[in-house]
Order: sequence, then structure tokens, then C-alpha cells
Amino acid sequence: MKSSVETDSKGRKKVLNACEEPCSIEKGMRIIGGKWTGSIIYHLKDEPVRFNDLARMLGGASKKMIDQRLKELESRGMIIRKVINDRPVAVTYELTEFGRSALDILEQLRIWSEGHDIHI
Repeated sequence: MKSSVETDSKGRKKVLNACEEPCSIEKGMRIIGGKWTGSIIYHLKDEPVRFNDLARMLGGASKKMIDQRLKELESRGMIIRKVINDRPVAVTYELTEFGRSALDILEQLRIWSEGHDIHI
């Protein structure tokens, strides 16, 4: 339902259908809006990626940050971590179907962002 503001006869305003915490937009942003989260999902779109390769793709992110975001995505069921070698330990990360479902949104966000020259 859409929220709206109504004014009574005495000029007091009241919100109808206010967003409950969290509303759908906020919930979606919490899932994919964390720092580096969307970029990680986007870099996993084509194939499984090894951790160090992902770290190279995300040049500005620390390995600690990447590891934290990967664990969050795995706990949400958006990615799968696969051990491919025990010694030395080597793992790959790939998107689940749920993770893939975010790709259209991220692609639209990429297009929108590239279309607006705003420096942050």
C-alpha cells in the first residue's frame, strides 16, 4: 500500500499506511545494499570465482571486508561456497538462484548510476 498524508479540518497532518519497519524497499536495500555487496554479486554473475580473484576485482575492498560480505551472502542463501582444494585451501563462490534474482536490479542500478554524473 502507498503511504499518504492527510490533513484534518484543524490543519493537523496524519500519515495513512505508513511503512512498517522494514518496508519492502528498506528490506531489499539491507539485503543487497551493504558496502561492496552489490559489486560482489555482480562479479559472480558469470561463473564461480575464487576468493583472491574476487579480491583483485574489488580493488578498493579489504580482504576482511570481502570475507565478511561473503559470509553474509552465504548466510542469506545468495551464494554457495565450495572448497575445491584442501591443501592449500582454495574455495570458489557462486550465485544461487536467489542470488541470481538480484542481477536484474543491479544491472538497472548500474545503468542508472552511469547515466547520472554525480560524484560521491
